[in-house]
Amino acid sequence: MNIKYPNGKTFKQSDSTSKLTNKKVSYSNRGMTLEEDVSETNEYYLTNGIAVIHKKPTPIQIVKVDYPSRSAAVVREAYFKQPSTTDFNGVYKGKYIDFEAKETKNKTSIPLQNFHPHQIEHMSQVIKQQGICFVIIRFSSLGDVFFIDARHIIKCWKEMDKGGRKSIPYLFIQEVGHVIKLGYQPLLDYLKIIDEHYLND
Repeated sequence: MNIKYPNGKTFKQSDSTSKLTNKKVSYSNRGMTLEEDVSETNEYYLTNGIAVIHKKPTPIQIVKVDYPSRSAAVVREAYFKQPSTTDFNGVYKGKYIDFEAKETKNKTSIPLQNFHPHQIEHMSQVIKQQGICFVIIRFSSLGDVFFIDARHIIKCWKEMDKGGRKSIPYLFIQEVGHVIKLGYQPLLDYLKIIDEHYLND
C-alpha cells in the first residue's frame, strides 16, 4: 500500500522500525520508540484500573482503492492527514490528561520545529479548561526522559515567534522539568509526577 504524508512524500518504514521484530533487545536498550514506551505504560495503567489514556490515531485519507474481488478491497494510495491535537489523552482521578511525546537525538536541546502551531494552540486551550497538559521528552542519545509542563513549551514557542531561540535547551528542561525514571511496571510512570505536582497526593 502506498501511504503519503500531507506534503506528498511517500511514507517509508524506517530500518529501526522494520527490525524491531527481529531485534533482540535488553531492558536497558529496548529498541522501542518513546511513543511505544508510553503506550506500553498506558496499557499497564488501563489493565490495572489506574487510568484510561490512549494514543490518538492519526487519520488517513484513502484516495485509491482496488477491488480484485467482490469480497476484498486493497488500498493502493492513502495520505496521512495533519493531526489537529497532541499524541495522547485520557482521564486520571477525574482529571483530563493531554500530552505530547517527543524524542530527539540532540544532546543539548530539542528543536521547537518538532512542535506544530496547531499543537501549541491545542495545549493552550487544554490549559484554559484546567486540563493537565504536558510533554514527555526523551533525549535518546543520553537516555534521559523528562516530564515538562506544557506552559513552558508554550512560553518558549512565543519567545521564538518574537525572534528568540529556535530550540529548548537541555539545561532548561532539566531545570523546569521532572525526570521520569525507567521502571519495570509501569515502564515510564509519569502519573507519579502528576500525583506529586498536580494533585498533591
